[in-house]
Parts: sequence; structure tokens; C-alpha cells
Amino acid sequence: MPQNPGLQPKLRIGIDATYTLDPSPSGVALYSREMVSGLARAHPDSKFTLYFRPHRFFRSFRSSIPTNAARSLWAPMGSLFHGLNQRLPRFHSGSAVATFHDLFVLTGEYSTPEFRARFAEQARHAARRADMVIAVSEFTRGQVIALLGVEPGRVRVVHHGIRALAFPAGTQRQKVILNVGAIQKRKNIARLVEAFEAVDSAWQLVLIGSDGYGAAEIHARIAASPAVKRISVLGYVTPEELAGWYARAMVFAFPSLDEGFGMPVLEAMAAGTPVVTSSRSALPEVAGEAALLADPEDTDALAHALRRLTEEEDLRMRLSRLGVERARLFNWGKAVAETWNVYMDLLAMKRQ
Repeated sequence: MPQNPGLQPKLRIGIDATYTLDPSPSGVALYSREMVSGLARAHPDSKFTLYFRPHRFFRSFRSSIPTNAARSLWAPMGSLFHGLNQRLPRFHSGSAVATFHDLFVLTGEYSTPEFRARFAEQARHAARRADMVIAVSEFTRGQVIALLGVEPGRVRVVHHGIRALAFPAGTQRQKVILNVGAIQKRKNIARLVEAFEAVDSAWQLVLIGSDGYGAAEIHARIAASPAVKRISVLGYVTPEELAGWYARAMVFAFPSLDEGFGMPVLEAMAAGTPVVTSSRSALPEVAGEAALLADPEDTDALAHALRRLTEEEDLRMRLSRLGVERARLFNWGKAVAETWNVYMDLLAMKRQ
């Protein structure tokens, strides 16, 4: 239940809002937008300083901010500060919270060596500096503890919510297997294409997402596929277009090799689209019993799961129903409230 606004403490809180400016928001950018707007709306008597790193500060003036917020180039000294993407400012004297979304950069070659080195240094600094860490899943919490040596008592799990996409009513389902996420090595797209080749030729595969690390190899694999004429690569699409595809697809496939959460899985479920996803990382935690799980490195297992969903209407109907129920468990209001509770617990600890 929401707190009584009259009983809410009046605080000054700094937030790294840099990623709210992403023109093609997904993942961290969506989380950042929901946290900034949700916290400011839920706590109108508190003051929020939105910190933008220098390369994006002036761009921030193109976007509106909450009435109880101000922009800044610097993290406000002495206040509670929340880094929304596993990094914290070098110079900040107050209490600090850092959100960790995933640590795949530390566990696999899913990015350039330069990016891995920079990410690792920033993550280790944030883990040392943060008084409290928010992990977006139990899986990520375990990684923060094991890989960065953070004491378990300093790490809280706050699951993401999902976007309120406007799924068009009355849309007819088509024989489409949909995948949403960057065209990159970690998302396991090349193996998905190979598994799709074992599905009946009446089906199409639609890939939505911008290019990322390893995209050239993936595009080459698609071009060489015997099913290439049944594969569509759409790039980034608007939320309205995305909602239409979720409503149109009969199957959603998300065989990612490593995910700290997996928002697209829940978006597909909210649309009533049956899901097959990976049996590793945070995806079983997010999907629960509402999806088929397959080993993402076993192409035969993935192909078998796809064939089951394309051939068994009763299975699709059951997973559709379970998925809608599962998606209702994750919402941004709950995430905002639990994040605020982390702030309160931290400040209480500081007063002891």
C-alpha cells in the first residue's frame, strides 16, 4: 500500500539520471526513467537532484524533469546518492546506493576488451563505495556477492517492473516467433536462428533490437540460413510497434546466455504470448512456471521447445494464461516502494 504523503520523510536525494536521456530506451534506460519519475511522484515533499554526467548534461534540458527535482553536473555532497547503473561518482561524501543489473561483462566475452576493463573497474569501485547495493534479481545478488566480495547484508533484491505497453485489442495471432533484444552475441541469436530452421516452414522469425557486440557475425549467419526468407530483422522499433508485435506473435523466444533480469520475457507474458527462454541466469527466476525453459547452448533442446510451442495449441494456451498472471507480479510501483525502503533502512543504520 502507498504511504500517507503526510507521513513521508522529507529528504534530499541525488540520482544519476544520465541514462534517462537514451533516445532508444531499453533495459537500464527504462529502469532509470521509472525510478526517477516514480520516486519523485511518490515522495513530493522530498527534493531530488538529477545528476547528469558531463557528456549529457546540456542535452538534459531538452527533457522535462519532475517539479521537485533539479539538474546538476555534480553529485550533491552530503546527501544520499543513488547510482542507477552499477557506478558511483568518484567524489561524493554522503551515503550511497548502487543498483547492479548484471555482471555478464565479468563472466563472458560478450563485449570488447576495452569495455570489459572499464566496466570492471567501475563496478568494483561502486561495490566498494556503496553503503547498500540493490540487485535486480537473486541471480545478480549472488554474482555481486561472489564476484565483487560485497557482504550479503549490504545487498537487497528489488525486481524490475514492466512497461505498460498498449497492446492493440482484437489483433489476430500469426505464425510468428518473436525475439526482442539487441542483436548481439550474449542474446544467442545465431543459435536461435539455427533452432528456428527446424520449425515448420509456415512460421516466421521476427528479430527486434539494435545491433550490439558481434552483430556482424549474426547478420552473416542469418544471410546464410536456408530459412533467410522467413526471417525479418527490424532493428529498434517504437513502443507502439513493439506492442503490436507482442500481440501478433504466437511464440516469444528469448534464449539469452546471460541476463540479470529479462524485461522482454515479462512484456511478452503481459501480452499473453507464450514464452520459451533460457534455463540459466536470472531467467528461470523471472519466468517462474509460466514458460518453457531450455538450455541456451543446446540447439536441439531449443529447437524441440520451439516445435512444441508451434505445434501444441493447448500448451500455448496454458502458458499464455500463466504468463499473464506471472507478469502481474512485477510492477514499477512496487519497485519504487522497495527502493525507498532501502533508502530508509540505510539512513536508519547511519543514525545508529
